[in-house]
Amino acid sequence: MSQGIAIVFPGQGSQSIRMLEHYFSNEKKFNYVFDISKEVLGLDFKDLILNGSSEDLSSTEITQPLMLTANNAIWECLEIEVKDVKIMAGHSLGEFSAFVASKALTFEEALILVSLRAKFMQQAVPEGKGAIAAIIGLNYQELNSICLSISNEDEVVELANINSINQIVISGTKDAVDKAISQCSEAGAKRSVLLPMSVPAHCKLMKPASERFKKALDNVNMQLPKSNVIQNVDASISNDIDKIRENLISQIYCPVRWADIMESFNQINLQKHIECGPGKVLSGLMKRALKDTEIISLDNYESFSNKEYVS
Repeated sequence: MSQGIAIVFPGQGSQSIRMLEHYFSNEKKFNYVFDISKEVLGLDFKDLILNGSSEDLSSTEITQPLMLTANNAIWECLEIEVKDVKIMAGHSLGEFSAFVASKALTFEEALILVSLRAKFMQQAVPEGKGAIAAIIGLNYQELNSICLSISNEDEVVELANINSINQIVISGTKDAVDKAISQCSEAGAKRSVLLPMSVPAHCKLMKPASERFKKALDNVNMQLPKSNVIQNVDASISNDIDKIRENLISQIYCPVRWADIMESFNQINLQKHIECGPGKVLSGLMKRALKDTEIISLDNYESFSNKEYVS
């Protein structure tokens, strides 16, 4: 097994009220990142987390910059040098956290980009017209066949997050997603459930959002990352800035290939994988996908304070 660590950053859906509250109480650097976010965006994410409701945190235009802030606030607290991280990845929105941690983007640049990304995605599909659902118990071929049988000029449903061989998220127009849920249940899915997200991400309905986002990204001077970052769209690592940009743009309407990223992690065979952000969604996926490795979730402040991530 290779020495070294992998860092993964969660995306939308891992937020919760009062998340990471022990970091607020104990870590100055953590609070400082939230202060920067408030200064740049005029939004008090700390107050929303500690005093808001689940609904306050669930709007895409809040969730995306909120998760970027939370992920990178934890990263700033870690005693880890970028050069010591063998590989990074982020799930959907979390990919931007990886590019901040790897110094390809500044935190301030990423905050503005992510806020625009969220706004463009929210505006691409009217509220209530899109939907996103998790399907558990069907494989890629079975689920893709169902989606293809439903989609037409007026209705769209596509694979959005391929999280594992039998845990896949679908995204599209509300009617088409509802039909897919029904057909998935008939086909033997163990669970088919609508997710509380306000935007049908990672399907072709987001193409207009990606075109608007491209203009914003073109105005940012990205640097080559100082750690390898494996991207969602093709589970590849690139040292070409133009390719990295292209992947960040197409990621908005293309599926997240997390299962392929996990397979790449297995081939690298590192001794430690760390989820740097709130929740334990990616830790759960890693436990099922990766062999013979230590997996640490920094949602747990005890793991952070005991320096389990460096021991």
